[in-house]
Amino acid sequence: MHGDEPTVMRIGEGRDIHRLVAGRKLVLGGVEIPYEKGLEGWSDADVLVHAVVDALLGAAGLGDIGTHFPAGDARFKNVPSTVFLEETARKLKELGWGIVNIDATIMAERPKLRPFIDEMKEEIGRALAVPAECINIKAGTAEGMGYVGRGEGMEAHAVSLIRKLGPG
Repeated sequence: MHGDEPTVMRIGEGRDIHRLVAGRKLVLGGVEIPYEKGLEGWSDADVLVHAVVDALLGAAGLGDIGTHFPAGDARFKNVPSTVFLEETARKLKELGWGIVNIDATIMAERPKLRPFIDEMKEEIGRALAVPAECINIKAGTAEGMGYVGRGEGMEAHAVSLIRKLGPG
């Protein structure tokens, strides 16, 4: 086949939830956000980054974040989750996949996240070595309902589109 091979594209989905606790920094999208609580977890517990990593791994058929970066593994204790993005991007590239785009939503009652979204897009783009324009991040609340609405935790959802790269 000479140039008429179909473009192979895949979609992945990711979701993560973490409890808010006192005594931890709040990190979302690789950005430290001023707040009186942070997310509980083995790494920095960045729910947004974890959802993006799962979306990318899922699109490539590589399992999930727990398979590659398991809680309890001393190498990942308190590490910035952007390290997971960098490693995931490396794995995808090795397998011939390029990232087309990511669309993500963070659900949090407080703090207000709008002022930090552009910085999150830049940081995620940097870690994945893709332009920030390829990253879309939205923030929503739960209107006071459930664990997110009561301020007990945060949740993030992400979808990704990857494409098989042709011969260089």
